[in-house]
Amino acid sequence: MPDKPLDGATTRRLPKLHALDWVAIGLLLAGGACVLVGLLPAADAGATISRLVPLLLFLGSVIILAELTATAEVFDVVATRLSILGRGHYALLFLLCLALAAVTTMGLNLDTTAVLLTPVLLALAAKLRVEALPLAMTTVWLANTASLLLPVSNLTNLLAADRVALAPAEFAARMWAPQLAAIVVTGVFLWVFYWRRAGDAKTGYAIPGRHEPRDPVLFRVAAVACVLFVVGILAGVPIGIASSVAAGILVVAFAVRMRSALRPALLPWRLLVFVIGLFLVVETVNRHGLADLVHALMGDADDAAGAARAAGTGALLSNLVNNLPAYVAGESVVPLGNHNQLLALLVGTNVGPIVTPWASLATLLWYERCVSAGVRVPMRRFVWTSAGLAVTALAATVAALLLVG
Repeated sequence: MPDKPLDGATTRRLPKLHALDWVAIGLLLAGGACVLVGLLPAADAGATISRLVPLLLFLGSVIILAELTATAEVFDVVATRLSILGRGHYALLFLLCLALAAVTTMGLNLDTTAVLLTPVLLALAAKLRVEALPLAMTTVWLANTASLLLPVSNLTNLLAADRVALAPAEFAARMWAPQLAAIVVTGVFLWVFYWRRAGDAKTGYAIPGRHEPRDPVLFRVAAVACVLFVVGILAGVPIGIASSVAAGILVVAFAVRMRSALRPALLPWRLLVFVIGLFLVVETVNRHGLADLVHALMGDADDAAGAARAAGTGALLSNLVNNLPAYVAGESVVPLGNHNQLLALLVGTNVGPIVTPWASLATLLWYERCVSAGVRVPMRRFVWTSAGLAVTALAATVAALLLVG
């Protein structure tokens, strides 16, 4: 008698890995191989990992904070209430969505905007019966260009703030003008190339009803946790501690009221593995010629020309490879005292990586969300409008950086 096939209830299958999972695993294996064969000395690898530990603690906890905040429907409530505030006026809706994406990026980080705010705004577009692409472009562009203000806004900021020894409040005082310039230019490009449509501008949109969270207690706890996180950062609390405490508050609240939401998938293992592997590979490549090439492109002047070259090099390398290795490679050749040049490099690797889909991890994650939501992104239009924004925003932000500095 032939064996009976096992039914679905008894069959255990390994989870299917996403393409980005394989990229992360491949980078980690490549980085480990570099150490094993001696291309990267073990001491240098250890120093790289030691530098990453507090950053990884922050990344892991802030993503958990953001995921649980989304589950508590904070983003849904805020987005819906903003559309109500817009009173059916398309132009006002644009300004409110611009502000929401910018504040989310600056206060939490760019990956939160790409991963969590994107589906919220796409769902909002369907509810309001407006075109989804303008809202999608708002999240991807602001996820990158609004990531200059605070150390927590972008992983590259954490590295730069550590290098120039600036506390969060001091970092914000140095970067507020470049950040404002980047947001203004981004807003102009968004309106001109994506939001400005005569029909919608005249007819507006139907005002939705209020979105009431299923669990008001979790909603309030999540909102308070996010506020405490941002206030703690500005007060000088170490970023890893601030994000861990805020995430811990939410984890406890969910354990009491919605334990089913606390699943292993909350831990962003792909992002953590990606960062570790990427830094090991970049450190290896830096030791074998990349640093010389980047130095030739950037020079070592701390004047306006040096800042422009650093920003341009950071943006170019970001769109060719990715903004994280571009920043690390640039930072390794910037002289210790060249703060203007280093911050200009930061501008290039934050504002510039918007032309190609792989230029930043946030853009990759955003594109994945758009595809899963059935939103078509016309790639030719995406590239040429993003290139125009990158060039214009870089010029404006570097000018603001030098004027204020």
